[in-house]
Amino acid sequence: MDSPIVAQIFRQLFRHPACQSRRNLATLSSCLQHGRLQQKQQQQQRRHMASRNTIRGAKQGMSEKESHWQQRTELFALDMSDEYKAYPTVTANDLRLSRQRPRKVKMLMRDFIEDSLYNPHYGYFSKQVVIFTPGEPFDFNSLPDEPTFYNELGRRYTEFEDLLDAKEGRADETRQLWHTPTELFRPYYGEAIARYLMSNYVMTTYPYHDLIIYEMGAGRGTLMLNILDYIRDIEPAVYDRTKYKIIEISPSLAALQNSQLLSNAASRGHANKVEIINKSIFDWDARVPSPCFFLAMEVFDNFAHDVLRYDLDTEEPLQGTVLIDDQGDFYEFYEPVLDPIAARYLRVRHAATGGRYRVPYPTSRAARWLKKQLPFAPNLSDPEYIPTRLMQFFDILERHFPAHRLLTSDFHTLPDAVRGLNAPVVQTRFQRRMVPVTTPLVHQGYFDILFPTDFRVMEAVYRAITGKLTRVLSHEHFMRSWAYVEDTRTQSGENPLLSWYRNASVLVTV
Repeated sequence: MDSPIVAQIFRQLFRHPACQSRRNLATLSSCLQHGRLQQKQQQQQRRHMASRNTIRGAKQGMSEKESHWQQRTELFALDMSDEYKAYPTVTANDLRLSRQRPRKVKMLMRDFIEDSLYNPHYGYFSKQVVIFTPGEPFDFNSLPDEPTFYNELGRRYTEFEDLLDAKEGRADETRQLWHTPTELFRPYYGEAIARYLMSNYVMTTYPYHDLIIYEMGAGRGTLMLNILDYIRDIEPAVYDRTKYKIIEISPSLAALQNSQLLSNAASRGHANKVEIINKSIFDWDARVPSPCFFLAMEVFDNFAHDVLRYDLDTEEPLQGTVLIDDQGDFYEFYEPVLDPIAARYLRVRHAATGGRYRVPYPTSRAARWLKKQLPFAPNLSDPEYIPTRLMQFFDILERHFPAHRLLTSDFHTLPDAVRGLNAPVVQTRFQRRMVPVTTPLVHQGYFDILFPTDFRVMEAVYRAITGKLTRVLSHEHFMRSWAYVEDTRTQSGENPLLSWYRNASVLVTV
């Protein structure tokens, strides 16, 4: 583990607040300070809706000099064109067996993000990421109001982390601790999901088929336990037909689930209901013809994205590539020729939405010309992050789970995002507080990279790929429909279950 080194770097960061960044990924401190200085200065950029009759593609007949562009984002950017020509191209799959972060290579942005988050040896979700559990469920009806809940949650957070420090014998300044709605609103959140599943199962395939539930990214397994507990207590006949399968990409979480989750399930009588499958959903190769429900709760936000910029004269897209030099520093290049996956996403999106989707530049030619006249204007548009991995997930559902029904919840907007359209939040945790930065090009394994989901576009893409009908609801609407909201209401009438995730939406297959 290299966490003591990183902890020392973070100490240097807070001792030298004037430090500036040039995206040096070998040295975290500069990058983090730059993020803290810039987050208050960023303004939400106006986006435009456009309707197109043609799909953008790569320009033809480009000269060798123009075949790759290094985006002008700094006044004195270092020219790395020779290294770009010489370094080999790798993918996240190529790096799975590597125990060291790569150097002297280049890769697409989606491969860089996937490697940063999921590499088995140094990825963010393969390191010591801890899921917060508040202990005993909150008694919301006894709390005076919502601020009291916030205060009590903060107290339990401190108590939880103090116990971890005592157990480890030291204060872990870089511990990555995060929570889920399943843990905060246990068991009420899971029971709402169970009611939805059970109701739709009984109305459609019961008693001809079993109730088969797949869950991606189950974490500690709390949602699974709450769902199985509820079905067993309310509908024993349905419980007898229930099978719960967890798909977990993280080896450490899969090991935790095998050692602790199964023992907990067994103590509640669910042992013969649970199966843990330690593999990536993108490696799935078995066909599941039976009707099933597929749960993906706060999963889409960590799917890797590609990055595009657009030529402001022609509106042609250029795809982003990350170059890593021999010192571990990162540089962005943009190619006018799209790889097949990114090109297919643009075609599917265009067809599915009828050409109506946001773009990261003014749709007026005159406005684009004026933008280019500004001093030090970049030669390309702002970035757009496209969810190519999410499209591939829909392909997996259509190919291997043809009778599935999807239930997913995720964020449709996120604060403190980096610059760009559909841009991610990139953050790490230091000394028990979150530190956002302004670039996804960060030291692999120490930063969470999470994206908002454009549910209007993703619903259209999902329908186009799977041929299924869907409905998108707000988190509050879904919970009002399926949760017993009186269980989470405070004495003042405020309800944290409804208000906490106002920036989340739910998509269901109907």
